[in-house]
Amino acid sequence: MTSTPKPAHIAMFSIAAAGHVNPSIEVIRELVARGHRVSYAIPASYADKVAETGATPVIWNSTLPTEEDPEAWGTELIDNIEPFLADAVQALPQLAAAFEGDEPDLVLHDITAYPAIVLAHRWKVPAVSLSPNLVAWTGYEEEVAAPMTAALRACERGRAYYARFRAWLDENGIDEDSDRFVGRPRRGVVLIPRALQPHADRVDETVYTFVGACQGDRSATQGTWTPPEAAAGKKVLLVSLGSTFTNQPAFYRACAQAFGDLPDWHVVLQIGKFTDEAEIGAIPANVEVHRWVPQLDILRRADAFITHAGAGGSQEGLATGTPMVAVPQAVDQFGNADMLAALGVARHVPMDEADAATLREAVLALVADPEVAARAQAVRAQMAAEGGTRQAADLIEAELPGPAAPAVSAVSAGLSVDGPIVRA
Repeated sequence: MTSTPKPAHIAMFSIAAAGHVNPSIEVIRELVARGHRVSYAIPASYADKVAETGATPVIWNSTLPTEEDPEAWGTELIDNIEPFLADAVQALPQLAAAFEGDEPDLVLHDITAYPAIVLAHRWKVPAVSLSPNLVAWTGYEEEVAAPMTAALRACERGRAYYARFRAWLDENGIDEDSDRFVGRPRRGVVLIPRALQPHADRVDETVYTFVGACQGDRSATQGTWTPPEAAAGKKVLLVSLGSTFTNQPAFYRACAQAFGDLPDWHVVLQIGKFTDEAEIGAIPANVEVHRWVPQLDILRRADAFITHAGAGGSQEGLATGTPMVAVPQAVDQFGNADMLAALGVARHVPMDEADAATLREAVLALVADPEVAARAQAVRAQMAAEGGTRQAADLIEAELPGPAAPAVSAVSAGLSVDGPIVRA
């Protein structure tokens, strides 16, 4: 028997996006296993994934662009941030009504879940940010944010955005500046390894704690990968651009061409849901093509990884010690690619340079370099020491209000946990 905080009601808030749900899903599972009741506010498209953890999905309707239409996010900064505010304004009444009479003891929230912060303020309970990517360091506002916000505040659309944000915060009794409201949580558990964080030595450790990759057994939901007999004795390369910006038939053709004639390599090519396999052309015998693969399971066996350098894929590559060729597509992926290259475990190849010859040379050079392998193993060991899922759950429990009381997790005690109930 171990001493843990008294079982509590914890509410998690996120948006319907793989890069925001997946990083924390094992943390939620662990909190449920420890006996806490977790209500997870999420749009319906991710309700089943949430329910698999034992948490209770609390469904709300979102106006954000979906993963089916990534182009709807636009191309300018204002295009990217306006939808989050508009969604927050319309979501807040839904979420307040859903939790009325069943307010939680603690709020967990993704970095995009603005209503969660307002509700924690309203309910007078602690809020903890679960960040799936980099966080602000000391000096971030002056070095990075100020130039961007200055341009926004100088244009009519940007001024309207800030005015609407200010009015919404005022309406909800929050005096904080909107930029700090979004980017400076009271407490943050960072679900990436410290190695991926720019200026990690300037991050406030009284606010943020890096726990690294929070990974568990995904075989029940994602399946496993079994190498074909023809792959016996060959090196394995995984190629994946994630789940969103995957309409890239020319890139997939380049990957097939780059490794299709190498007899000692086997390639697993994930193409997502937007590319027609016929657009790739003839598929070499040593290349298998799938719309979706159990990525982590393959990476545990892979010798190299061509990735878009999303936060999830980047840390999975680091956690398995897999050399990477980073071909970023959008948002934070460019910075992640540079961080991976700076660690000495990856090569950053811009998309417009990712032809067959460049990709092949990059992969073969990385795999042949013993220093790359040594650095990859060193980063892997550092990540393991950060604690992952259990450390994240410990930090969250430490934020629960009230005195700690002896308890045991429902799993270790052999108790049953109520099944998930979807609330409208």
